Amino acid sequence: MTPNQNYTEMQIIQGCMAGDRKFQQVLYNQFAGKMFSVCLRYANEYNSAQDLLQEGFVKVFKNIDKFRSEGAFEGWVRRIFVNTAIEHYRKHVNLYALHDSEVNYYECYEDNALETLKHEDILKMIQTLSDGYRTVFNLYVIEGYSHKEIGEMMNISEGTSKSQLARARYLLQKMITEGVDRDRRTSAAN
Repeated sequence: MTPNQNYTEMQIIQGCMAGDRKFQQVLYNQFAGKMFSVCLRYANEYNSAQDLLQEGFVKVFKNIDKFRSEGAFEGWVRRIFVNTAIEHYRKHVNLYALHDSEVNYYECYEDNALETLKHEDILKMIQTLSDGYRTVFNLYVIEGYSHKEIGEMMNISEGTSKSQLARARYLLQKMITEGVDRDRRTSAAN
């Protein structure tokens, strides 16, 4: 196999189904960057993201024969990685619902504040959130799941999902505000 040789998606999938390590490497090279970005959003640090990446690829290779070609292969792979992250954090995280009064308090944020930041800055802020807040935030905001779906995936109530999202948004807004204030003080001092 030459490094520049192009294979169809079906050839890669069939090669992986046959356990051919060359095709597994091709698949890994094709998706590792994108899936590592997914893992970074769910992990609290780089090494944990690497662990999720490896675990996700093990599941992809183990279950590739279950891909039915009913949708995009990349979407199927991505779903495995999201589910791997959810399973990992479900084992390690206890989520507690906030009272309704707390949810209303945390819903005070400005949606477009995140738009002014670089992708890397946002990712770093998201990674500082606790596992529960980060997971719900990613599932709702990035992946587009409903609170009901998140509740079912994570074995939590819909209300807990909503409160976790509200708290995550509040904390992110607070980080943004503190960063803007710090930048203003630094500019004024210079």
